[in-house]
Formats: sequence, structure tokens, C-alpha cells
Amino acid sequence: MSFLRDEPLDLGRLVGSVSAPERGAVACFLGVVRDHHEGKSVHRLEYSAYGPMAEAECGRIVAEARARWDAYVALEHRTGVLEVGDAAVAIAAAAPHRNAAFAACRHVIEEVKRRVPIWKREYYADGTVGWVDPTQTGRRAGGQVDRRAGGQAGSNSSLEPADTTGQNDWGV
Repeated sequence: MSFLRDEPLDLGRLVGSVSAPERGAVACFLGVVRDHHEGKSVHRLEYSAYGPMAEAECGRIVAEARARWDAYVALEHRTGVLEVGDAAVAIAAAAPHRNAAFAACRHVIEEVKRRVPIWKREYYADGTVGWVDPTQTGRRAGGQVDRRAGGQAGSNSSLEPADTTGQNDWGV
């Protein structure tokens, strides 16, 4: 399976590829191009990747999620030029129960951002261009997570369920 795509992503197709009667939960993540970054208006962006290494690392991440949570995971990441609103990354994770599906999906997006050699170049409305470090997105100086960017301060880095009674993976 190829994880990198240069054409629009189809989350419905990914959901179909992991769904089965014995898997009662499907969790999805769809990352889309937003119109701003760090106070600058974003016009479009471009993803590039070191293909062979990115494909191999995505395969390892998906395999880790399957082994750790008994979840079936589908992942695709766009490359090339994307406009505001375009889907950049899509993940579907299916498991017998919701906790495993959510945890597997979260693990995959966090590890893709951290480990996969995919680079994002943003083109701003003011005519400037900048490279974005995916490992720093959503973080403030000093390692504090910016909650406005969707980060979670003090989150459980192991992605194990915080509440072992089965509420959910984040203890809420």
C-alpha cells in the first residue's frame, strides 16, 4: 500500500478499507489546510517527502498501531501543492472497541508528524514563503503546548487509556 498520494484524499475509501463486522468502532482524523499559521495568512502550501523513507516509516507506524491496539489502520498523506481547505492527511482506525480505535488513530497522526520525512512549505498572502517544522506545531516557547492549536498539556505520551474503567483514552 502506498501512503503518499499526489491526488485528493478520500476518507470514505479509507474507512471502507478498515471496516469489518467484528470492528465496532472506527475513529478518523482528517487534517486540512488552514488559512493561517502563527498570525500569517496562508494562501496555499506544498508538501514534499523523501518517498522511500516516508513510505517505510508510515508502514512501521501503522504496524505499531495494529500490534499495540489490535486496530486496523489506513493512512494517506498528500504531497504537492494544496489549497486552503484541501485534505492533507487522512487516517481511519477500526477496532472492536472505541478506546483502541481512538488511541490507534491518535498514535498514528502524532508519530507521522514526529517521524516521517514530510516537509511543509507555506505560501503566505504577503508573498513570503516559510518552512514549517511539524514537531513544533502547536507548541509555545519553553515546550508548553498551545491549547489554541489543539495541543494537550500534560497528555499521556504513551497513549494508554488514562481511565482504565473504559470511559475513553483521555480520561473524560
